[in-house]
Amino acid sequence: MQEESASPSARPFDPGCPLTRDTEQGEDRAGRAAVDFPVAVVLPAGGCGERMGLPTPKQFCPILNRPLISYTIQAFERLSWIGTIVVVVAKENQDLMLNIVQTFNHTKVKVVNGGTTRHRSIFNGLQVLSNNTDDALTTKPKVVIIHDAVRPFVEESLLLKITLAAKEEGASGAIRPLVSTVIATTLEGYLDHSLERAKYRASEMPQGFLYDIIFQAYQRCSEYDFDFGTECLHLALQYCGTNAKLIEGPPALWKVTYKRDLAAAEAIIKETLATSACVITEAAAEAVELAGALQKNLATQSMMVTDIITCTKESNTDFLSKTSNFIQITVNGLNTSGLLEMVKHFEDTGHACLYPVVVVWVQLNVTKRSFDTQKTDELTSFRRLASEIKQGNVLLYGIHIDHTEVSEQWERSVARLADITGALIRDRNPALIGQLLHA
Repeated sequence: MQEESASPSARPFDPGCPLTRDTEQGEDRAGRAAVDFPVAVVLPAGGCGERMGLPTPKQFCPILNRPLISYTIQAFERLSWIGTIVVVVAKENQDLMLNIVQTFNHTKVKVVNGGTTRHRSIFNGLQVLSNNTDDALTTKPKVVIIHDAVRPFVEESLLLKITLAAKEEGASGAIRPLVSTVIATTLEGYLDHSLERAKYRASEMPQGFLYDIIFQAYQRCSEYDFDFGTECLHLALQYCGTNAKLIEGPPALWKVTYKRDLAAAEAIIKETLATSACVITEAAAEAVELAGALQKNLATQSMMVTDIITCTKESNTDFLSKTSNFIQITVNGLNTSGLLEMVKHFEDTGHACLYPVVVVWVQLNVTKRSFDTQKTDELTSFRRLASEIKQGNVLLYGIHIDHTEVSEQWERSVARLADITGALIRDRNPALIGQLLHA
């Protein structure tokens, strides 16, 4: 069977991206109501990524300046009903993993040294959870979820189904329809027979187990299983007689296997981040007019403007946590104080820690001064500011637009502004940081 390759069209409902506060609380309440027992996760991440063809193991490859495994961790860590995430890595990568945990503020993670094979690594992770210590992260769970470190897109609804089924049945696992027909070949390389695809399914991750069952299965399994086995559900069935409940998973369960999959994963994350933006504008009538027109134009690109905030309301910073994209409109100049206040808020709250925040500064020119005669020191100041705040994972772009009373010309300029703004937010291109474009 050929492995399913990633496709940006298989976009998950939520790839672990920041949620609004109301949505996050709603998910927490649903999870806590359904899961009233301890749950842990084991992420085997000791692979070397041979099929990727890169010197760096795929779980540590960066996407938007953040390792892939961090996205997978966050998909679990954001759920309040999951207590511990055990990440099992090769000994030579332990320091790297600990640094990732610290850099991206992962608070539920326990890092463990892996074994020589996948099953040995999983068993190492399970053994840590069997220890009776005072460490809250090594408390024995009722249910343990086993998941691939390179499958960053997993939805809470599926995790709930897997967890509850594991508690009731002892074991559960996600499945997907086969993409390709499975065939058997002769020793000479000819077709022997093929399987009827409709009767079979691909076994996927996540998989869930009662902790006592999967731990006992690993204690009983053979050295051959440890060295050559890949299927945890089979171990539970063979050594504990526990037949798993199988649950159909969404297309987003694909895993990053090949180099092209990294680009697909990045495209999915960027697409999800670009669904909304907040407009911050000065109180001048022309700026407020531009904000409203920009909102309508961005809507045609399926980008929702969550708020239009005037300077008189900037003391309220609640809106800064609702999105990762901001459009700041100033009139006849650069308002650096407002930008710096935003950046400080992002630093204090960690809002830009996991995902790069985009700020598009729109300079609305209502004077007769032309774009070409823009003061050199003003442009230099803008570029210097963009370079400084980039260190805090804030990407600053600039767009200049001239106000005009000619309605048709103004509409064309606003449409261009929306197109450029939307492209900057979607692409998050580092090469354009600090550039001042003209709409």
